[in-house]
Amino acid sequence: MRAESGAMAATSAGVEIEAKVQGGLMKGLKRSMLGGESLFMTTLTAPAAGGWVDVAARLPGDAMVLPVGQGLNLTRGSYLASTTETEVDTKWGGFKTLGGGEGGFLLHLTGGGTVVTSSYGAIDQVDLGAGESIVVDSGHLVAFDPAVQFTTRKASKGVMNTLKSGEGFVMEFTGPGRIYTQTRNQASLVSWLTEELPFSRS
Repeated sequence: MRAESGAMAATSAGVEIEAKVQGGLMKGLKRSMLGGESLFMTTLTAPAAGGWVDVAARLPGDAMVLPVGQGLNLTRGSYLASTTETEVDTKWGGFKTLGGGEGGFLLHLTGGGTVVTSSYGAIDQVDLGAGESIVVDSGHLVAFDPAVQFTTRKASKGVMNTLKSGEGFVMEFTGPGRIYTQTRNQASLVSWLTEELPFSRS
């Protein structure tokens, strides 16, 4: 299996660990600079008798094993580990994701296998039927099927409503397909910490 650099928490005896740039330097740099993941990925190989690996995320929350299937899009920081046949690349999500706070780029997984994705808080799975829609705050998105259609817009009309509600951009998804959301928002945590913790003390 492969894991995000620093994600390994424990392994059974005999598991070999090797860190390297997966897919070449250019692909690794693109994944790191645009996709928000580490430049190096860790490959963990079990001995002939088999073995196991525990991985852990940076923030408290869920970890969920998802099938890659025909493809899967992850938001920045959601990738934790995957099987070796899974290809992890960076994909331009369009200006729709740029407005939604995802930086315009997503991690795009192909090649089958499974991926372990992490969240800040609990992960909720939402299955959308054909034509069914859901609106998600951009900071609460974890992953979604590439077949799901989406647009990005302001949460409310007018500048005053936006300021009063405290909501910025939201992403509206339309099925069929599946999306995964997280119950907490990392950006909100950073904002709160910035206000509560002074940068310097006298």
